[in-house]
Amino acid sequence: MLNLERLRVLHAVAFHGSVANAARALHITPSGVSQHLGKLERETGRSLLEPYGRGVRLTHAGRVLAEHAARVVAQAAAAEDDLAGLGEETLGPLRIGAVGSAVRALLPEALAGLAREHPRLVPSVRDGEVVDMMPPLLHGELDLLLAESWNNRPLFLPPGLSVRPLVDEEVRAAVSVDHPLAGRERVGLAELADAPWASCAQGTEQHEALVQAVRGLGTEPDVRYRIVEIPTQLALVGAGLAAALIPDMAQRPAPTGVRFLPLESPLRREITAVWRSGAETPPIRACVSTLTDVLPEAGRSGEWV
Repeated sequence: MLNLERLRVLHAVAFHGSVANAARALHITPSGVSQHLGKLERETGRSLLEPYGRGVRLTHAGRVLAEHAARVVAQAAAAEDDLAGLGEETLGPLRIGAVGSAVRALLPEALAGLAREHPRLVPSVRDGEVVDMMPPLLHGELDLLLAESWNNRPLFLPPGLSVRPLVDEEVRAAVSVDHPLAGRERVGLAELADAPWASCAQGTEQHEALVQAVRGLGTEPDVRYRIVEIPTQLALVGAGLAAALIPDMAQRPAPTGVRFLPLESPLRREITAVWRSGAETPPIRACVSTLTDVLPEAGRSGEWV
C-alpha cells in the first residue's frame, strides 16, 4: 500500500513545480523531499522524476501518480476535517430501516427537517419488515430502526438495544363500504372472524397480530392475501375481497370504497425507534429528535380517520 505522507510530498512537487518549492511548502529540506520520492519510486517500481535543465520534473508515471495523489490528499484532509467536527457537528452517513407506514407518514418530513438543520448528514433508508431488518441492525449494517409492536403481540428485542417510543396508535378493521358492517360505529372482531383477510406475510408483525387476535376468539383466520404493501391490501378490501387490520398511520392514502371501523376490544400499534446501546451517535440523536418534532403532523392515535 502506498504511503500517504509520500503521496503528499509527490502532490506538493507537482503543485509547486519543483523540489525546492515543495520543500518550502512542507517545511522540510529538499533532501527530505528527495528521500520521500526515492522511497515512493521503490514502492511503485517506477521512475517518478527525470532530469530537466538544471533541475528535475515528473515523468509520465510521476504525473499519473500525482493526479491520484491529489485526490487521495484531498480525501484525507476531508476525513480529518470530518473527524475533527464530530464533536460539534452532526454529519456523515445515517442508515435507517423502517416499516413501510413509517416511511410514508414519518420519514419524509423528518428527513426534510434533517436536511435543513444538518446539511452534512447523509441519511439512507430501506423499508421492510422488522423480522428482516433486526439482524442488519444488530450486525451494524443499519444505525436506526423504526419498528412496530402490537399490544397483543409485543415486539421481542434482543439484549443490547435501546428504544424510544414514537407513536402509539389505534388499529381499526378495514372493510368495503358495501360490507354489511360498514355502517356500524364500532365492530367486534368476532363479527369478522370468518371473513377472508389480507395481511403481510407470515412472520411479520401485522400478520402475527391478526392471527393471535382471531385465534383468541377460538378460530383460525382465513388469510387469503399475503401482501407486502398495505395500500395494496386496502385495494383488495375496497374491492370487497377481504378485511384487514390497519393501524391509523397506515390508512393514508386509502382508496375509495374502504371504511375503517374501531374495534370494540381495541388493538393498538406502537412505532419505536431502536438502535444499538452504546452507539447513540449525534446523527441518531438528531434523527430521533426530529421524528419526535414531526409527530403531530404525521398523525398520532385518533388523528387519522
